Amino acid sequence: MKVLEPHGMKPEDSLLLIFDGAFSPQAAPEREVEPFFQALEEYAGGWMPDVVKGRRQRKYARAALCKSLEEKRDGARTSIGLYRTEWPALDMSFGLWLPPRPPELGILINVQPLSFFSEVERCHHLVELVRTWASRYPVTYAMAHSTDDRALAGAPNFGRDDETEYRDGFDRIYEVCWLNVFGPKLVETVGRERMLSTPAHRVEELPNGSVLLVTWPTAADFASKEARLAQARAHAHLRPDLDFDTLLRSLQERSALLAPVEPRFHPDLAPLLSRVVDRAASHQRQRRIAELNAWRPSEPEEWRPADSALPPDVEDVERAREHYRTLAEHLVALLHSEVPSVFAATPESLTDADFYFWREDFPKSRPRQALDAHAVPAIGAYLGEVLVRHLGGQWIPRQKLQEAQVLVGDRVWLPFLRARRSMTSRQALLDYSLTLLFRSAERHRG
Repeated sequence: MKVLEPHGMKPEDSLLLIFDGAFSPQAAPEREVEPFFQALEEYAGGWMPDVVKGRRQRKYARAALCKSLEEKRDGARTSIGLYRTEWPALDMSFGLWLPPRPPELGILINVQPLSFFSEVERCHHLVELVRTWASRYPVTYAMAHSTDDRALAGAPNFGRDDETEYRDGFDRIYEVCWLNVFGPKLVETVGRERMLSTPAHRVEELPNGSVLLVTWPTAADFASKEARLAQARAHAHLRPDLDFDTLLRSLQERSALLAPVEPRFHPDLAPLLSRVVDRAASHQRQRRIAELNAWRPSEPEEWRPADSALPPDVEDVERAREHYRTLAEHLVALLHSEVPSVFAATPESLTDADFYFWREDFPKSRPRQALDAHAVPAIGAYLGEVLVRHLGGQWIPRQKLQEAQVLVGDRVWLPFLRARRSMTSRQALLDYSLTLLFRSAERHRG
């Protein structure tokens, strides 16, 4: 059973649900968790887990849950993972703290993509699930919200440092999420009457004194103008010491950072930059697209007019060209497992190599001496070979690699110089990409 795990997929906004609830120390733990999973099976619907993972992976079943919890027990603690094999992806951890510690169950659920919760009925079922859990397992605070928006708010502690979080716990309302369960202590801190009169989509007092609050009908629509207005109103009502306009402005700024930006990348580099953007954290992606839309690399300078080319200064021109081919094969040997397209030595393989070097941050993650002695010569030779094979180029060998040229049309290009410049920093891998030099040579060969 191959599971879909959000952290293994393209970064995308997801629904995060955090719930830590107490249970009776007198009851057997296996009896206490039954209502939890019964509610999950009743309300989860299209995001229900079908895989349980303890020390090994099993198909979801009550017996598998018990077996996995037992085999993962370590003193007063046990935890398991629950996943899905089909869309939407689910990454769920379920843990138990057992005596002599105060008994508690803790859940962290991540469902990707958040757009799965754009339907009112699905969101209603999720709210009913949390309501059922919170009625059975008392909480201090529980929440469900967009992971992207939570990151922009200052996750994991909504702007508080770890020391403050550890010292104070959730001692006051720092943020109002799409779905909230406020425990009795928080309710009394705010005032029960005030909390129950909060302007929101749903406000409900639970039998144990907690209050369930949902700001808007659907989780996926959290960033809309209307949903932000509702979120700010609820927050300002619960925290009258805070300014409504300031709260609303902060929420609107977060929405603006998450608003879709249409890519308008440099045409030569669009395939490369699209992949760079895909590596950005989902809450940073739109900002990254805007940055790369505005960025325009300089035209390659690693060339001379053909009539200014340096003549060969090696004893055996053909042997020198064979040496360049051997150096290019070194790059194939280095990258073939991670970048299989290097076998073909195509323009597309240059883009694949550019992205691999950027993803791995080659200039920083590899020793400088190894880069200069081995990587740069191999990269430069490979770039030159692609110019030769696909643009009808011709090597003009020189004793110094930095001076070696490839004649294409009315220009000679300096692939080793380009390779050296590209390997100076991660940004330089984009500024001096192999792809851009090839496309420029392609345009000028006529």
